[in-house]
Amino acid sequence: MTSITYAVLAVLPVIAYLIYVQLYHWRFKKFKDIPQLPNSFFIGHLPYIASGFKKFGDARRHIDYIFEGMAEDAGRPDVLFVDVRPANYPLTVVNSHAVAEQISRISKGFPTSVQKSPTIFEFTRLIGHESVLSKEGDAWKTLRKRFNPGFAPQHLTTLLPAIVDKTTTFIGKLDSLANSGSEFALEPLCTNVTFDIIGAVIMNLDFEAQDLETGGHPVVFHTRNLLHTFANSGRPGLIPWWTNVPLVISRIHHSNKADAAIKRCIEDKFDEIRASQKAGDKQAQDRSVLALALKDVDRLSSNVVQSIADQVKTFLFAGHDTTSILLQWLYYALSIHPKCLETIRAEHDAVFGDQDPREVYLAKPDETTKALSYTSACIKEALRLWPPAGSARMSRIGSGFKVRLNDGREICTDGTILYLNHFIIQRDPKVYGETANDFVPERWLGDSDTTSASKDDTWDSKQSGDHKIPISAWRPFERGPRNCIGQELANLEARVILACTVRKYDFTKVGAGEVELNEKGIPTLDDSGRYKLKSELFSAPVITAKPFDSCMMRVKFHEKA
Repeated sequence: MTSITYAVLAVLPVIAYLIYVQLYHWRFKKFKDIPQLPNSFFIGHLPYIASGFKKFGDARRHIDYIFEGMAEDAGRPDVLFVDVRPANYPLTVVNSHAVAEQISRISKGFPTSVQKSPTIFEFTRLIGHESVLSKEGDAWKTLRKRFNPGFAPQHLTTLLPAIVDKTTTFIGKLDSLANSGSEFALEPLCTNVTFDIIGAVIMNLDFEAQDLETGGHPVVFHTRNLLHTFANSGRPGLIPWWTNVPLVISRIHHSNKADAAIKRCIEDKFDEIRASQKAGDKQAQDRSVLALALKDVDRLSSNVVQSIADQVKTFLFAGHDTTSILLQWLYYALSIHPKCLETIRAEHDAVFGDQDPREVYLAKPDETTKALSYTSACIKEALRLWPPAGSARMSRIGSGFKVRLNDGREICTDGTILYLNHFIIQRDPKVYGETANDFVPERWLGDSDTTSASKDDTWDSKQSGDHKIPISAWRPFERGPRNCIGQELANLEARVILACTVRKYDFTKVGAGEVELNEKGIPTLDDSGRYKLKSELFSAPVITAKPFDSCMMRVKFHEKA
């Protein structure tokens, strides 16, 4: 061998050692101050995630169940470092409402709260490049200001007739299923009615999403196809996009189709508004969110059209998804908690009597909402137990952002995805006690407000009982300046739909989560007041967290209806 060869061979161990030192620091030292489980030199905490799925015996489960198990193994710290490198960014899973509040509120260096995680761009084809969900700084402020009026409670009340109209179609679908007695998936029914409502509220259009013969408006048709490409994409945040190129190509195709359909609607709406203004026709005023956003637009440039189209895409996705998931879990929860079902029906008897709830709601919307306190408590409890999604943020490397843990320690989380895990936060036994995993709407009586608009983080003295709940421990719509713009709409449509259906129908789960009958064919209660079940109904990642089986049900008319 030549002297050069000997020299190279001599240097190789040094190079290998230096690489090892760098990798060791990268894996074990860089984030050592963040609480974490022991990890692998090569693949971090991925073995824990794999064993978590193996433990449950069903790979369809949402990752939140795995993170909850890891948090328990680590002693349930306020935050937990989960290293999924090289698959994706490392995560700091936030398990404490107090820490989550520090991230979601305004702070030094983050005037609108900590920035959204770059993983949100995995959903760009779904929500658009200019989405209010992903924009930051002044661009976000401008968008939020433009669309806020369309989601104000007072304005949404004027759109109640549209919500009631779409609910009437939903009732007709349930009537047919009750008459047939057949099994059905509740998910598409709830999704279609909320699609119809969001179409009427956002665009003043009849989406015909509940009409199976027509297949729906082009916007709905293409949006459904687009959603399907995301629903079958595995686990965003853990699996890189480039592992499934054909799916990405399909996603681009359907995204372009949905984009074009929405833009045509925006242009048509702009022309309608201009024509109405020129004619001085005040009676034809359009109250939709889109119309309000276009009201002060003088010229519809391509940039303006694209920006508005991206907000419409965002509202279509988030607006239908949250309420659909909420309704599925609520119908199920009430079906297995007979005392809760009895109580909510008694409230509806007291508020509506023999009158049609739709007529009462239209005549006295504000009074009716205030009177439905137990209904609101049920909504709040369902959103606590089964939040559709958490929130992902990231402080960039070098920002120096720190969170203070409950023991007083401060840790820097720069360079990690800050995953505000609503599933864990809202089941914290330190906050919710021994019933943290139980459906107990009564815990919210006296504080059944179903919005997250409060800026306070005080202990609410109005709570019944000795156990008081911090306001920030309930955050399904997130909190701070970047809370959900559409939360009032989600709450309103859920109340209206429940008011029109809870007394009329009895739902029975089929398959997963089905009630167990004793030898006499009668359901029996466990210690929590819930019917004993044959198996568990759990959430799966279908973009957001949804019942894994599309919530298979049977429905019949309630005997007193």
